Amino acid sequence: METVTLDAVDRGLVHALQIDGRASFRTVAEVLGVSENTVARRYRRLRSAGVLRVVGVVNGVALGHSSWALRLQCTPDAAGAVAAALAARPDTSYVHLLSGGTEISCNVQSPSAAERDALLLHKLPRTSRVTAVSAHLLLRATALPAAWPGAAWLSEEQAGRLRPAPVAAVAEPVAVDDQDRVVLELLARDGRAGYRELAAAAGSADSTVKRRLDALRRSGVLGYALDLSPAALGFPTEARLWMSVRPSGLLQVAQAMAEHPEVCFAALCTGPSNLVAAVNCRDAEDLCRYLTERVATLDAVRSVETAPVIRTLKRTGTAGIPASR
Repeated sequence: METVTLDAVDRGLVHALQIDGRASFRTVAEVLGVSENTVARRYRRLRSAGVLRVVGVVNGVALGHSSWALRLQCTPDAAGAVAAALAARPDTSYVHLLSGGTEISCNVQSPSAAERDALLLHKLPRTSRVTAVSAHLLLRATALPAAWPGAAWLSEEQAGRLRPAPVAAVAEPVAVDDQDRVVLELLARDGRAGYRELAAAAGSADSTVKRRLDALRRSGVLGYALDLSPAALGFPTEARLWMSVRPSGLLQVAQAMAEHPEVCFAALCTGPSNLVAAVNCRDAEDLCRYLTERVATLDAVRSVETAPVIRTLKRTGTAGIPASR
């Protein structure tokens, strides 16, 4: 990834795309008070430099999938290769090398128990260089990367002009057909792909694809996420926190952490650590202050294991942006 300095227009574009990754360049330009050509040019520049991209993201919960956080311990010579293999899978996201480079963390969405078991009980254990695996079912998220305040730049009035329509509540899992899967696979690589390109791949009409994607978005199955390294916004120090919290205070702690500007992800989970979080900080001292001044004040927290991210192989979508170091 190239080193790129973001100016006010770039920061406004980043925030606009965090709010709605599929917003038209014309709409974004009107909000920012610049020309449509300027917005398009800035986006192409940042995307070609590997700073950001927009990706289509499938909400597995709306499809009846289960979400898991995995922790893997590997031999020192194997962690990079194992992490790369995990990043290449379509069902993984947020694949990180942690600490001394022998631990990997990632999220997995499992469509079925059989596919979950194939990965956890067969594929990973058969890799001799993986020395330990723990899997934590994600029960409820209280903070998600799409709402991380570190990307905020626009005024509330400007942001309101960009927010898409609210997602409808869905009582039952939504069915996705083969044509949908073709389109969703393309969007996982480029969430701003044109309807003509998507329709050609699906063998359908532009208008049909647009209607279907609009329906999937309204139902909560499809979302558009900004794939961006926090380092580009001045937050190069990332860490995963594995926390043991008194059960009676678990939800309260998770909700409190969702209000912390450092936190981009927090979720209740199963296992000895019943709360997992991801934080973005400006440097090691900033991380230290967060742990000692914010987390330390949460009385229900019994213990915290902090694992700094030393390399990211994949965030969301496909493994498209070069790994950040």
